[in-house]
Amino acid sequence: MQELLVDFITSLDGYGTATGWPGWWGLEGPEYLKWLGEQPDYTLLMGANTYHEMYEFTAQSDLPSEEADSMDGLTKASKVVFSSTLKAPLPWANTQLISGDAVEAVRKMKQEGNKPLTTLGSISLARSLLKAGLVDRFRVIVFPVITGRTGTGRIYDDYPDVAFDMVSTRIFDGKIQLLEGVPRLLTAPPGMNDAP
Repeated sequence: MQELLVDFITSLDGYGTATGWPGWWGLEGPEYLKWLGEQPDYTLLMGANTYHEMYEFTAQSDLPSEEADSMDGLTKASKVVFSSTLKAPLPWANTQLISGDAVEAVRKMKQEGNKPLTTLGSISLARSLLKAGLVDRFRVIVFPVITGRTGTGRIYDDYPDVAFDMVSTRIFDGKIQLLEGVPRLLTAPPGMNDAP
């Protein structure tokens, strides 16, 4: 069975992006970008909004070389987009469109696929997969910035309560933190009985 990794980048206050800020809040460094380029060959899972944002971002011609290399890697990667509104064929290379139930499709991909899976953004898709018990690992990259006024895409709104059994941590470029763990849905706060 293939692994499913939920992968988020976030500000300290839990936002995925911020209006007027560049990608990675402008704080990416060489160590972080090198690590990104060394990731295994995953099939990337995303919803329509993330697809539109990332496809437009990869089409920019004025990106710094490190970001351009990262975007080129995204273009070459296998991608699956879940949407009932988009129509095939999609213009971004190596992209498959699935218009049916995402949870059932991912369950089948985990059982029958030949590569590990990871989400790319797609907050509501990741939430649905987590609630369905399909997520094996959760990885969060925390950038040292608070975007309370300009932040958009609050990541954890409407999520269930989840314990994060830590697997590893790392600091990139002396400022960006990686937190990686196994998610465990909670019915009560840790250490408390489920009984009322």
